[in-house]
Parts: sequence; structure tokens; C-alpha cells
Amino acid sequence: MIEILIADDHAIVRSGLAQIVSEEADMRVAAETATGDATIAKVREMAFHVVLLDIAMPDKNGIDTLRIIKQIRPNQAVLMLSGYPESQYAISLLRAGADGYVAKDVPPNEILRAIRTVARGHRYLSESTADALAHKLSQPADQLAHELLSEREFQVFCKLSSGRLPTEIAEELHLSVKTVSTYRARVLEKMGMNNNADLTYYAIKNRLID
Repeated sequence: MIEILIADDHAIVRSGLAQIVSEEADMRVAAETATGDATIAKVREMAFHVVLLDIAMPDKNGIDTLRIIKQIRPNQAVLMLSGYPESQYAISLLRAGADGYVAKDVPPNEILRAIRTVARGHRYLSESTADALAHKLSQPADQLAHELLSEREFQVFCKLSSGRLPTEIAEELHLSVKTVSTYRARVLEKMGMNNNADLTYYAIKNRLID
């Protein structure tokens, strides 16, 4: 039996996913959470075969939550859910340790296939995302600016583009403000940007944030 934790801040999404899972004989929803902190607490409490984790979680975004989950339980399978189908987000999430990535608007059978795949210890990408990734690998010149960032740089980039202050970022990532400033400088240099406003515009344009 595949034990699943559904982590999403929208009750209707959790309910829909739970309904899909309930119809399968080989899996069940063992717990549900609505925030990043609650998800982390639940993973500390018990292990699951699969954590279904929404990217856009309140209090802690999905990437930060994913990173902490992997620190607590390195072998915990985490399948990321998102309203964004773009392959560039999948790349960053896989770098951060995700075991799979699936868009919320895919058919139920694809979500079930993804759950079973990561539960077996394999990584999962939808066919369309896998094709897009293969295309990017065959055309390195088309690499987007944020794909040049390391995992930590990408985390800082996401927070800066969302309007977070260096002091807030430092506290959330357990870094010094000076270190955050260093990462900011690297991000701006690698992406060819001048300021935080440029980062925000880029993130919105590429649908990395709402």
C-alpha cells in the first residue's frame, strides 16, 4: 500500500487528489497538510511513500519545503505539483531534489502513474516536459538565464523576485545577511540583471512567480 501525504493550501485540490487516490486499491491518503511548516512537521513525525507537494505553499514555498524534507528524510519521495507546466521550473525542482514533477491540469491517470513511479524509487516527468527538456539539452544556446543558477542561487532568486528582504531571506535560509548579499550579486551577474525589479520582471515574464 502506497502511503501518501497531500500538501496543498487549497482544500478543493486536496479533496480532488484524495478522491482520485481513494479509487485505487494500492494507495491511500495517510495525511493532508495546507502549509509548508505543517508539511515539514508531518514528515518529521512519520515517513510516507510519496509526498505530493504543491509549489505555491503559504509560509514556505515548495522549493524551501522540499529542501527541508530532503534534509529530514533524504530518501523521502517527493512529487511536486504545479499550475506551471514550463520545463524550466521542472529543471530547478529536480536540481533541488524533487523525484518528479507534474502539472495539476493533467489527467488523473497521469498523476497516479507519477505517484507509482516515484514510489518505486524512480524519477517522473510528464511526456511533454521530458520532450521539452530533451529539446533544451540539444540546444544549449537556448538556455534561459535562471537555468545558469545553482540550487541555492535559484532559491535566493525566487525570494528576491517575490519582494523578500535580505534579512527575511537570511532568516529563512539560515544564512547571514552578508552571504545573501553575495548570492544576490552572483544572481544579478549570471542573469545579466541590474536590480531586484529586473529579477521580478523576469520571474513574472517567465511565469516563475504569480
